[in-house]
Amino acid sequence: MTLHRPLTLTFALAMVFSGSAQAQSLLELYESAQGYDATYQSAQAQYQATQARAAQAHAGLLPSVGLSAGITRADLDNTTGGANTQRDYNTQTATLSASQPLYRPANVAADAQGKKQAELAQAQLLSAQQDLIVRVSQAYFDVLAAQDSLTFVRAQKAAVAEQLASAKRNFEVGTSTITDSREAQARYDLVLAQEIAADNDLRVKKLALDQLVGKNGTAPKVLATPVALPAVQPDNVEAWVLQSADRHPGVQQSTLALEIAKLETTKAEAANKPTLDLTASYGKTRYPEGNPSSAAPYASSRSNVATLGLAFNLPLYTGNATQNRIQETLALEDKARADLDVTLRAVAQGTRSAFFGVQSGVGQVKALEAAEASSQSALDANKLGYQVGVRINIDVLNAQSQLYQTKRDLAQARYNVLVGGLKLRQASGTLQVDDLRAVNALLAR
Repeated sequence: MTLHRPLTLTFALAMVFSGSAQAQSLLELYESAQGYDATYQSAQAQYQATQARAAQAHAGLLPSVGLSAGITRADLDNTTGGANTQRDYNTQTATLSASQPLYRPANVAADAQGKKQAELAQAQLLSAQQDLIVRVSQAYFDVLAAQDSLTFVRAQKAAVAEQLASAKRNFEVGTSTITDSREAQARYDLVLAQEIAADNDLRVKKLALDQLVGKNGTAPKVLATPVALPAVQPDNVEAWVLQSADRHPGVQQSTLALEIAKLETTKAEAANKPTLDLTASYGKTRYPEGNPSSAAPYASSRSNVATLGLAFNLPLYTGNATQNRIQETLALEDKARADLDVTLRAVAQGTRSAFFGVQSGVGQVKALEAAEASSQSALDANKLGYQVGVRINIDVLNAQSQLYQTKRDLAQARYNVLVGGLKLRQASGTLQVDDLRAVNALLAR
């Protein structure tokens, strides 16, 4: 769909509000928000933490090596057959030990769990990224819509002021009544109040965008004219729902949560199984001042000991703790399975709502484009009728109000379609930065 009416006033107003600062594109502000938004930063930190946790779980399958050393000093006071012996001696020890798990099913399940949790964190990060794209886009076009509203209110104020001056002149020459002047004055006062409200709304919207992207005095670029609103492809709601079941981050998270719950049951069941480790050690013990148990108590001595073996462990009775733990994890599996069903239904419903919202928005844009042309024609006709005396002043004022309200609604509807398209992709789980670039390409250079 092509928009032929130039938004000259909107562009001019954008230049006024940006001042000397250079206007920023949607993509530029999104990149700024990536480095500033606390919610997105939190998701990134969580992803990094989960990656480290997965590496910790994998460590349960790898060998462990330890080194221990110690020095002790002993005072010996021995009395035998009336003979007393006193002496001091030191003992120095150092031991290098290693262990390699050979059969530990719980550790294998924990390692698999760690990998699934890393995938879950990646899905959460993707969800946070999609949410940031939508939040920045919404805030961006909220500012543009607020700028348009203020532009149209000011244009309406100028038109009403002109009509008020005309009514006063006609009253002075006796061609109209005082009623026309009072009606025009009342409408002018109303438009002044609307201008104050629109100006305040623009300030609030700009502050919200500034806070989101971490910049002061943001100046969003306006839409280029003419602009072609992108069509919804595929134009089939069920195709979007089918995509969402496979690609939505929320569905991926719930699916991974179910797989993690199943692995938790595997870990619980492994508590009944034996474990087998390969162990090895090498130790040195040195007596620099002699070994008290040797035949030559004052002669320096040392000993080296190397061991290699297998460590086997089989749980026999745990007070039913293992059985109860298994029951707990099976119940949590059922919960995760139910949560997945809830997510699938919610995502499907959200995707359908977003699709029909965009379709409705496209229809509104077409209808409002036609209404804008009709309102302009009605205003021109009322002005001519007022000049020849077949229309009264309030007719012209009402036509002016309808025209500028239609212009404001049309601008808002266009922005809603653009943001709605991004929300549709978010609802189906297919939203990417490339989709943001496509919207960014519609902005003025």
